[in-house]
Amino acid sequence: MPVKKIEPKWLSTKELKAWRSYIVASRQLWDALEIDLAPHELSMSDYEILVHLSEAPDRQIRMSELAQSAMISKSRLSHRMKVMEKAGWVRREVCTMDKRGQFAIMTEKGWKAIVKAAPDHVDSIRARFIDHLTVKDQEDLARIFERVSEKMRQQFSESCGTE
Repeated sequence: MPVKKIEPKWLSTKELKAWRSYIVASRQLWDALEIDLAPHELSMSDYEILVHLSEAPDRQIRMSELAQSAMISKSRLSHRMKVMEKAGWVRREVCTMDKRGQFAIMTEKGWKAIVKAAPDHVDSIRARFIDHLTVKDQEDLARIFERVSEKMRQQFSESCGTE
């Protein structure tokens, strides 16, 4: 008996317009923010990791927690950490409690880097994104992307076995 192939549920014209608009705008915004961070010798990925560390108690967090909160794979985080360690922004230490896990720790140089870059980064976000939205737009986007993000976090946790 032949296997019946299930046809995908193709996007409608409105769905396709929403998707493509999101993709184009998000790529353009990401690229622009990358360019704006370049004078600080930071990438958006570096900046995001430093933000997570700057908000963590004692500016340190377990590598597995950092990967989950930043929604990146452990192997990708490990690669970024090598680059960031070389720059002197972070260091890793073995967890003394269980000897298996590692902590990512922001160094003083990392703290100075994010403090120096943050005002320019915020100005860039405001000029390239926030200032083009009404308060209602901001509320709508926050609600929409919190919903999407929650689903993505669930899928990420399930695929990485972190639940």
